[in-house]
Amino acid sequence: MHSSVTNPPPSPQPSAAFVGASWIALLVGFAAFNIGLWNAQMPLNEKGYYFTVLVFGLFAAISVQKSVRDRLEGIPVINLYYGISWVSVLLTVLLLTVGLWHATLSLSEKGFYAMAFVLSLFAAVVVQKSTRDNLRRDSAEQVSAG
Repeated sequence: MHSSVTNPPPSPQPSAAFVGASWIALLVGFAAFNIGLWNAQMPLNEKGYYFTVLVFGLFAAISVQKSVRDRLEGIPVINLYYGISWVSVLLTVLLLTVGLWHATLSLSEKGFYAMAFVLSLFAAVVVQKSTRDNLRRDSAEQVSAG
């Protein structure tokens, strides 16, 4: 029986140090952003805006990584979902940029939020990738042992 989906060559497995560093980067970025919001002298609705942009951005970045990886592995991804994922990432970056541009914050505070946001999004992609790589390795080991 022939399948139209081919198995890609195995990708290098991330080391425990790499996985740990990526989780730490995600937690540090997310925590720093939210601690900054907690301590900020801004209205609650503004804090909610920035928090929502961060969470939406994390979800969108993970969706892009998963969609790209699925396509590379021959797993079908609907073009609409793929496109919405990319638009969502770009939209979160735009929303954060516009929000910070118009915020009455010092430049150092604006830079802090921007860097914590970018760190969080990048780390979320890396965590998702390394988690998927490890799950794939574990699945392959179970098949070869069974």
